[in-house]
Amino acid sequence: MLKQKIKDLAKQYQASFVEIRHHLHAHPELSYQEFETSAFIQQQLTSYGIAFEIMATTGVVAVIQGNNPESRIIALRADMDALAITEQNNVAYKSLNEGVMHACGHDVHTTCLLGAAKILNETKDSWEGTVKLIFQLGEEKNPGGASLMIKEGVLNNPKPQGIIGMHVHPGLDLGKLSFKKGRVMASADEIYITIKGKGGHAAAPHLTADTILIASQLIVSLQQIISRKNNPTSPSVLSICTFNGGHTTNVIPSEVKLMGTFRAMDEKWRYEAHELIRQQSKAVVEGMGAELDLHIDIGYPTVDNEPIFTTAAWKLADEFMGKENVYETELRMGAEDFGYYTQQIPGCFFRLGVRNEAKGIVNNVHTPLFDIDEAAIETGIGMMAWLGATIKMP
Repeated sequence: MLKQKIKDLAKQYQASFVEIRHHLHAHPELSYQEFETSAFIQQQLTSYGIAFEIMATTGVVAVIQGNNPESRIIALRADMDALAITEQNNVAYKSLNEGVMHACGHDVHTTCLLGAAKILNETKDSWEGTVKLIFQLGEEKNPGGASLMIKEGVLNNPKPQGIIGMHVHPGLDLGKLSFKKGRVMASADEIYITIKGKGGHAAAPHLTADTILIASQLIVSLQQIISRKNNPTSPSVLSICTFNGGHTTNVIPSEVKLMGTFRAMDEKWRYEAHELIRQQSKAVVEGMGAELDLHIDIGYPTVDNEPIFTTAAWKLADEFMGKENVYETELRMGAEDFGYYTQQIPGCFFRLGVRNEAKGIVNNVHTPLFDIDEAAIETGIGMMAWLGATIKMP
């Protein structure tokens, strides 16, 4: 029976893929710089006897054919870049690259897809169709590696009927999975604001355009867009995260820089909000006697799980894991460039539980202490292989 065979192989290979995860975790690379990671993936695929091609410089794409290869074509995707975070975990596989860390679990995603690739290749006489493996660069930084790989044709030759992605979830216990139909993650855009004005002595603010005060007023004012212009039933977040200006106690600076992020669950409101941000910023800054330079860097779209395809994946997860171990994913204001794929073809983005409170493994992603219970790797490998071998569009 294919399901039991996949489970047995995932259990058999667990220890070796934990070692693969340790290697990846210890050698993280930033977005669009994943050269050693890409080479390692290529080496592993070669050792499994799986041919591949390079796409968008560091992306790796492979195809495994089962019986009747044209009958069903499914893509499995994993991202592989890391974050500019200094790791604080005291573990043997701690990052060796100072200031860079796999703090979002992409090392786990890559490990699980490599494991699924090995199992799918070894069981290809037992399932039908074609599985395309996508090891993707640059998920953490605009414009998003997904957009670059799509431009280079990753969804062609052959074109998948659907795509599956997985993400670690530190809020979900080990041995659990979660799925959600429809919109599951927000869009994300970056905001860059520069306020310029006549600086001067702090004791004579009337002779200046006080850029610190103007910037402060603007930050508060921008929140009115969320609280009074957005439909409160549609989640949206505007956060200014950096405030840079001035260097001493008695000089009003001539320039202040702000950076932030805007998130939305509604694509129409998303672009309406952009215009409101521009209007509000211009009114506040110029109205207080300064000059404005504002740039909104359009980022990732919402992630939309196609309901029929996701229902099929959810049912297969129930079958593989036991229904009691599969939950509904909460709506999240985080963003993922997996949304680019779901704009093109049916997609399903699900969550892998990695939390273990008894072991103190409770820290969130994008933090210096993030880690996983590595028993989750067996689950991730098995689930990705099972979905790759069996899911189809109803």
